[in-house]
Amino acid sequence: MDIKDKPDSAVPSTSPSEAKTDGGSSVWRTVILVLGDALIFLIFATIGRRSHGELAGLGAMVQTVLTATPFAIGWFLVAPFVGAYRRSVVTQPRKMFVRTLLAWIAAWPVAMALRGIFVDHAIPPATFALITLISNTILLSLWRGIFLVGRGLIGRSQK
Repeated sequence: MDIKDKPDSAVPSTSPSEAKTDGGSSVWRTVILVLGDALIFLIFATIGRRSHGELAGLGAMVQTVLTATPFAIGWFLVAPFVGAYRRSVVTQPRKMFVRTLLAWIAAWPVAMALRGIFVDHAIPPATFALITLISNTILLSLWRGIFLVGRGLIGRSQK
């Protein structure tokens, strides 16, 4: 049986030549995505805290990290299981957008529950929950789009 006759699961997902052409190994791709995703939740928390007139400074940075933590934990608990970091997803713009959307929709209730437990000790208001859903959907999609552009995957014909 020739390698082209084997099912996709029998063929290694990244050959040395693929690693060079698709911008690096899947480990580095995942590390960059994880760091960028974490940064997105910090940006979301920063925007939210500033829109509510929260102070700046070292104490504010600590508070921003604490504010972002439930959202990041919710995302990182759910997103890998939904496939937001799979190679077959993160190298295809349309698939990545859909999977990012699905992952955040699935992670959002977890994030809201964690925020309610650890921050407010109550159920967050519906308007806050809706703003969180929409804002993080947009921010995650923008970041992951930038990631794809930076890797040269948008605008290049896909196999």
